[in-house]
Amino acid sequence: MTDQVWPWPVGAATGIGSLPGTDIAEAQRVVLGELPALPHLPELPARGPGADLIGRTAGLLVELPVELYTGRWRVAPRPGRDLRRARDLMERDLDQLAEQAEGYAGPIKVQAAGPLTLAATLELPIGGRLLRDPGAVRDLTGSLAEGLRAHVAAVARRLPRASVLLQLDEPSLPTVLAGRVPTESGLGAYRAVDSADAAALLRTVVDAAGVPTVVHCCAPDVPLELIRSTGAAGVALDLDLLTELDPLGEAIDAGLGLLAGAVPTRPPSTGQAPTSAQVADRVRQLWDRLGFPRRQLAQQVVVTPACGLAGASPEYVRVVLAACRDAGRRLAED
Repeated sequence: MTDQVWPWPVGAATGIGSLPGTDIAEAQRVVLGELPALPHLPELPARGPGADLIGRTAGLLVELPVELYTGRWRVAPRPGRDLRRARDLMERDLDQLAEQAEGYAGPIKVQAAGPLTLAATLELPIGGRLLRDPGAVRDLTGSLAEGLRAHVAAVARRLPRASVLLQLDEPSLPTVLAGRVPTESGLGAYRAVDSADAAALLRTVVDAAGVPTVVHCCAPDVPLELIRSTGAAGVALDLDLLTELDPLGEAIDAGLGLLAGAVPTRPPSTGQAPTSAQVADRVRQLWDRLGFPRRQLAQQVVVTPACGLAGASPEYVRVVLAACRDAGRRLAED
């Protein structure tokens, strides 16, 4: 395992995606300053529709236009104002990134919703989620795969010395697999997607992106074996939601990297964010319980917040990102 090459440096830390506020230049400065080993392209959902995870990703879809209807994203007959706004926001973010990170030569992470979460959220023109129509889900996945390939290329063009790492956000994956996504009436649920079919959809996107991909799922019951089977380089999860260690141990032993969500997204009741020493201890203790050698830890694990930080204060964000960064450095010194 120790001779495996990871798509991040030893002792790296990164963010999951979202940050508070509406100033993308400031958000990128914070990320590049606090997370120099593995910065990510921040998402600022407070900017409104098209800056949210679903709208942002839907803006990347190829030949599958979307629009907002009663506050929800749905497939549209033709491109319109909502889609233009989502695409303009992304274009602005990438231009700003090229300016802020000019000359950057390390890995950079970008995030997008995965195909199952998109299918569980996007609506058909006739009503109901795409999830109800397996053909529509396949079309969506193909469109997303093409769109993400182009998105990765757009990032690489702007930062020619950097290497791109893709994160697919799949918070709905466990509920999709369990058949627990509610219908509009709330009286029923959409049929469960077979795990082999779900893995095939994810694999389509991972293969098309052409860069190392991490699947992020901040929910209980993360299907680790399924994620590993897609060819993903790693999984990002919230350590607080881990109930069973054996599946995680098996996935790590089989070569899956871990983005360990070790810091709460909101200040704990004490009002104090954990220190970098406490964060490093938490990750070490998990690793020791899994029974892996310490020398492997800083290579295979990236320290992150538990999930996105859109609901946190700017002050807490800086403290959390700095704690993750310094915890990663402590682990590298072990």
